[in-house]
Amino acid sequence: MFNIAISVLAEKILADSQITREEALALTRVSGADLFHMIACAGKIREKETGDRVFSCAIINAKSGRCSEDCAYCAQSSFHNTGIATYPMLGVDGILESAVRMEKQGATRFSMVTSGFMAGGRDLSIICRAAEAIRKATALKVCASLGELTLAMAKQLRSAGVSNYHHNLETAKSHFDKICTTHAYSDDVETVEIAGQAGFSVCSGGILGLGETWEQRVELAFTLRALDVDTVPINFLNPVPGTPMQSRPLVTPLDALKSIALFRFINPTKNITICGGREKTLKEFQSWIFTAGANALMGGDYLTTKGRNMKTDLEMINDLGLRVVS
Repeated sequence: MFNIAISVLAEKILADSQITREEALALTRVSGADLFHMIACAGKIREKETGDRVFSCAIINAKSGRCSEDCAYCAQSSFHNTGIATYPMLGVDGILESAVRMEKQGATRFSMVTSGFMAGGRDLSIICRAAEAIRKATALKVCASLGELTLAMAKQLRSAGVSNYHHNLETAKSHFDKICTTHAYSDDVETVEIAGQAGFSVCSGGILGLGETWEQRVELAFTLRALDVDTVPINFLNPVPGTPMQSRPLVTPLDALKSIALFRFINPTKNITICGGREKTLKEFQSWIFTAGANALMGGDYLTTKGRNMKTDLEMINDLGLRVVS
């Protein structure tokens, strides 16, 4: 693909049009010097939508392990022997303490995450009370990632002050049965739709490096576009010993940047957040995520793995002339 063709697609998007699936598939074949042109064009699209503004997310693993689902990448699945720490739902005070600490470190959004197919009963009550406490004590946008969602649950969370709901599709529908067999892809799509109906700002994306093809990455990006999600989190597989994915190779840094750019070309007006696995995958290329089209990152630790110091991320953002906003 010649540079002029990439520029034509970028100008099409900058003129508020959408690219087709065929055009997106052509972008997956970009390589060599043209890849850097594609990355630069994605950065230009990001700049049109968000200027110099980026945001920073942080999460807490509020309930760890013993999950009933068999997701092949996940350290928290009860099907895998990964040796992680498992514990029941944390209390409101512990969740609040983490939120306050992460805000001081520079986070603008904070998500409470629980393992399992769906939260309910006492766990849901704790999440709601924690959300109310966080809203009173901080300026953070309060997010939740609790598995599958019903409309009644969604209304309860909204009433407690949760403004964002996160639920990943993880991969393309055509690849999902290679990743999870204990629930259907349609369950995840339904949860994303319910979250939107309930008035949440919806965050849904996936993990790259699960053995999917480039065509399946395009498939996922177009599914997210059709669902009209507000934020697309992109994770990169960090293989966990004890899972079926433990021997999978990492996504290369340039393929990671190409993927970010591809998702920006397909979802030009949405937030794109770079999350788990970025440290191992991108290595010294982490500052390139914004040039490649991202406008947010997840800072601090992840669910069961360590992340990068948020101070280092904020210094990187400042050095790039960008501003952290909520």
